[in-house]
Amino acid sequence: MTSPSTTLSLVDTDPAELPVDALVIGVHSQSGSADTGGEGPGGYAGTLLLATGAESIAAAFDGRLTETLALLGATGAPGEVIKLATLGTVTAPLVVAVGLGAEPTGAAPAPEILRRAAGSAIRALAGADRVALSLPVPDDEDAPAALRAVAEGALIGGYRFTGYKTRPQPTRRTPVVEVSVHVPDAADATARAEIARATVVAAAVARTRDWVNTAPNELRPPSFADSVVAAANAAGLTVEVLDEKALADGGYGGIVAVGQGSDAPPRLVKLSYQPPAGTAGAGKRIALVGKGITFDTGGVSIKPAQGMWEMKSDMAGAAAVAATMLAIAELKPAVSVQAYLPMAENMPSASSYRPGDVVTMFDGKRVEVLNTDAEGRMILADAIARACADGCDYLLETSTLTGGQVVALGKRVAGVMGTPELCTRVRTAGDAVGEPAWPMPLPEDVRKGMDSDVADISQVNAGMDRAGHMLQGGVFLREFVTDGVDWAHIDIAGPSYHSGEPTGYWTKGGTAVPVRTLLHLVEDIAANN
Repeated sequence: MTSPSTTLSLVDTDPAELPVDALVIGVHSQSGSADTGGEGPGGYAGTLLLATGAESIAAAFDGRLTETLALLGATGAPGEVIKLATLGTVTAPLVVAVGLGAEPTGAAPAPEILRRAAGSAIRALAGADRVALSLPVPDDEDAPAALRAVAEGALIGGYRFTGYKTRPQPTRRTPVVEVSVHVPDAADATARAEIARATVVAAAVARTRDWVNTAPNELRPPSFADSVVAAANAAGLTVEVLDEKALADGGYGGIVAVGQGSDAPPRLVKLSYQPPAGTAGAGKRIALVGKGITFDTGGVSIKPAQGMWEMKSDMAGAAAVAATMLAIAELKPAVSVQAYLPMAENMPSASSYRPGDVVTMFDGKRVEVLNTDAEGRMILADAIARACADGCDYLLETSTLTGGQVVALGKRVAGVMGTPELCTRVRTAGDAVGEPAWPMPLPEDVRKGMDSDVADISQVNAGMDRAGHMLQGGVFLREFVTDGVDWAHIDIAGPSYHSGEPTGYWTKGGTAVPVRTLLHLVEDIAANN
């Protein structure tokens, strides 16, 4: 399944003359001005400020555009969308004002504000063929970041999962077909490069969301592996797939144990990217690891029925890593990258692994199983150990690992644990792309609580104490990282799946967090080591 594609282009002609179905402009709020008793009806004049890019539109409305928008209820709040029929004042029949919040001081709005604004506007205009965005894109050093944000927001905001409905849906409108972004110079090479990059990134985001949103009966480990392999081969990546026999022969005890309860056997998919000869980022090697539990019942330690349907998203980490590799193949960063995708279905059956089992992992460590619902760390540990055995300098792993992440940080902010310096880089990258992450500690008392009487480590606290539950996952995974490897575990249990109303560039379902963070990190390491 793929989403209808939205094309993106640049324009530099007067926005008021663009032959489009809708023209999007930005509007800022002005705090404290709503009660000033301005000249417009009801004292609204002066409560709104048009953003850069709307000048010719304001002139066409004889200076009464903000007054009219205010009468329609506009406040300039971030993401707010107000539609106004132009009645021939400009070429486009519809002007759409999207809120950008308070006017920034001496700079363009923050990239994430622009990204969400563009996404909100494009979502609201579903059904239109051609839309132009005339949002603030400055002609200075802030231009690339602003343009990237607008372009990404427009493309990601246009995503729609095709779904499984068999009848036409009268209220379901198709995504915008063509989006034009107004810039000072449409021929500028840097601007054109940003549009090209945004198209690649948005495609990776859409691919991730499609995988996550697919029904779990259609995306079991073998079929998930086949889908990833087909996409990777088409992208020119090197592919290795281990089936259940190869996993057993290779000593991948964690993946085998989790997968043995399902009649859809487990897989481990490795994807490899090598940069062009002579450009390999000072020889640095990056390993990406993503959790691929295609459905998680909890196994013998079965989950409550309420909300279990969302466990189809327990493979969001593997989906994000696989799609990141597809983007890497197109963007061609100057650094070697290998991805490891352990895939299994955690089901209860006569052959399921059990609490009390002792499992021998890929690196020889023995793990006492206390909770079969802590299955993600079992498959990830094998993949991490394999990545370290193959050799890497940086290891970035992402997974929907613990409900503790949601309890601690909510549904928008990922938890990140690992080498302090790399965790800081993850947070910086997340802030830059609008995928926030917060570094968390790995206390020694948490590790002590995971001491086992019969094995090297328990997979959870030996007394089943859930205190620091998110940290227990990170502490466990640390055991399988080779000394000297900079690593980070990114827990995306909350941010990877949006179950609420559409907002910004997110619709209900998979979000593709942290694809853009991983791409930012890979490019940063390629450029700076």
